[in-house]
Amino acid sequence: MRKYTRREATKVIGGLTIGSLLLPTFGFTDMNSIRKRKIGSSNESLPIVGLGTWQSFDVGNNKTKREQLTSVLENMKEYGGSVIDSSPMYGSSESVVGDLVQQMNSRDQFFFATKVWTSGKQNGIDQMTNSMRLMKTNTLDLIQIHNLIDWRTHMHTLKKWKDEQKIRYWGITHYVDSAHDKLIQIIKAEKPDFVQFNYAINNLNAEKKLLHTAQENNVSVIINRPYGGGSLFRLTKGKNLPDWCNDYDIKSWGQFFLKYILASKAVTCVIPGTSKPHHLIDNMKAGFGRLPDDATRKKMIAYLKTL
Repeated sequence: MRKYTRREATKVIGGLTIGSLLLPTFGFTDMNSIRKRKIGSSNESLPIVGLGTWQSFDVGNNKTKREQLTSVLENMKEYGGSVIDSSPMYGSSESVVGDLVQQMNSRDQFFFATKVWTSGKQNGIDQMTNSMRLMKTNTLDLIQIHNLIDWRTHMHTLKKWKDEQKIRYWGITHYVDSAHDKLIQIIKAEKPDFVQFNYAINNLNAEKKLLHTAQENNVSVIINRPYGGGSLFRLTKGKNLPDWCNDYDIKSWGQFFLKYILASKAVTCVIPGTSKPHHLIDNMKAGFGRLPDDATRKKMIAYLKTL
């Protein structure tokens, strides 16, 4: 059987339409629409693969790069994705997202998630108001407290804003294992709508308690750093996928890593970042088709250890 690396698969995928992606050549099944999962605090469902904007969307007014990012967003919309995650920490990313989505006339088709990243009540209010201006929207779908900075202060503002319908959901975030215990404490005490944290097939700390705690408390989960900061692609560069990946519609290493995460029912959405349309398409395809069962997930971990 011919095995596809991420580079090979995305090169082929990039030249195909959605219709042609359904051809038996790729072995996809149940590929008519992207999988969705419900938000714990509402009946709304979100596509399980979204888009992170750290570094990738910090392009300022560069016309060429903005055109490329427009293609990223157009492909994301075409494949049924909606969640775009940003932050004031990410340079010009918020304004780039706002400008491009406005030009596409597609605001209603995207779920805008950003963050508050400052200390002090008024500073937080000013920053979040500015995020709305930059992202060109009167209502943000989700504002998260970035890395728990002054979280108690911002939590009170966000709860009030949710009541006033300035935002639809609020959440908390972090990106390191050492913060997981604190996230657990806040989830239990405050029941945010969302929690965002790091989780990857080579970093399973979240499986100890955090994922279960979020699920038990009906808190939706967004996953960052799903590729282990890029270390997973360095590990698998030039290596073939095992034959049994075809049983789970896994056609690239990127899909291998994402489908491991998405097989956890506690995960609502994963947000790999990219500025490349072909990588975006490859990422989105992880939201289609079959997901590995528990036994296969163990096999996936074991296989990586042999590389």
